Amino acid sequence: MKQTILSILIVLLLLGYTPNSLAEAAGLTGSEPFAGDALCLPGVYAQNPADCQALGPSVLLTNLAKKGITMPLRPLPARSPSPELTKMSINYAKIDVEPPARAAVYSNLEDAVAGRNQQRYLPASPMLYISYIRKSYVNNKPYVQIASGEWIRGSPAAYSTFQGLLFDRTPPNSFGWIIDQTKPRVAPGYKSMETRITLYRNTQVQIFDVQTVDGTEWYQINLDQWVERRAIRQVMINIKPPEGVDNNRWIEVNLYEQTLSVYDHGQLVFATLIASGLKPFYTRPGLFKIQTKKATEKMTGSFEADRSDYYYLEDVPWTMYFDEARALHGAYWRAMFGYTQSHGCVNLSVGDARWLYDWANVGDWVYVWDPSGKTPTDPKYYTPGGA
Repeated sequence: MKQTILSILIVLLLLGYTPNSLAEAAGLTGSEPFAGDALCLPGVYAQNPADCQALGPSVLLTNLAKKGITMPLRPLPARSPSPELTKMSINYAKIDVEPPARAAVYSNLEDAVAGRNQQRYLPASPMLYISYIRKSYVNNKPYVQIASGEWIRGSPAAYSTFQGLLFDRTPPNSFGWIIDQTKPRVAPGYKSMETRITLYRNTQVQIFDVQTVDGTEWYQINLDQWVERRAIRQVMINIKPPEGVDNNRWIEVNLYEQTLSVYDHGQLVFATLIASGLKPFYTRPGLFKIQTKKATEKMTGSFEADRSDYYYLEDVPWTMYFDEARALHGAYWRAMFGYTQSHGCVNLSVGDARWLYDWANVGDWVYVWDPSGKTPTDPKYYTPGGA
């Protein structure tokens, strides 16, 4: 094909055609139809450029930059707290006895193994955790010794080492955590194609846009990556103090997103996932002050008439009461955060609770709110609260 075109050109030149006459024959002569500014180079133009036209790639990049998306993606100005905060000097065990049965306590290990000479019983509870000083396995069954020297059948319990984020400065855009394994889609909506990327629980992501498609919220976490609301929890940054905060230090609890943010003199300094009150044991919205701080606390209680929800929790760590019996505290019995689960308290991982306990002072503000408006504010819905 190339040889044929070349042969034709040679023949035309031999016949006396010049390059100009060839251009005239092709209709390529005359003035340029548009003599305006050249296209801008691909880049971000925060202001309208004076010497080029911001079209094509420059428009795309500029629109992405307005959302906070850069190429490559700018990291959050954040770091993880020290893992030392997750280490506890207390050992915990779960007592697996279903009510109405009670857990028997024995004076020595031999009696505990034989099930004889019970000294006393712990309360019947579907959620019963104790602290212990020693453990032993007999016939592949776990037994633990408590501070009194007594023994009881109990399973040593691990706890979540999840930690939130510390910030060197307030990030320019929102962020959050994946709470359920998911695959992003290339655009908002279930009709959009899934990507080949798999995001796992507790993955940190930045959030650049939120759109509602067919009644469902979708979060943009990267270029052509959108995640549905149920799989993500967003930290909604607001550095303006809530009305009534007079010392420019406050803890914000977002009941809709199940997140906690800490602000100090106009800057976000910490954020994490929580577990707040499950219906009907809501965490009450409002502005409160930290009343009492306790390094450990025993928590017991029930709300149902038949006491079927009774709980018994020893040595709850890093507890700060802010609204009657409602407190911020570590929850060693929780495996996952980002969902409503408690009896009204704000549950955190033990590491996050330790960081918050060290930062906060008695008298600091706690602002609890629900941007969805679904949490009731009528006082009739609220008892003193619980763990």
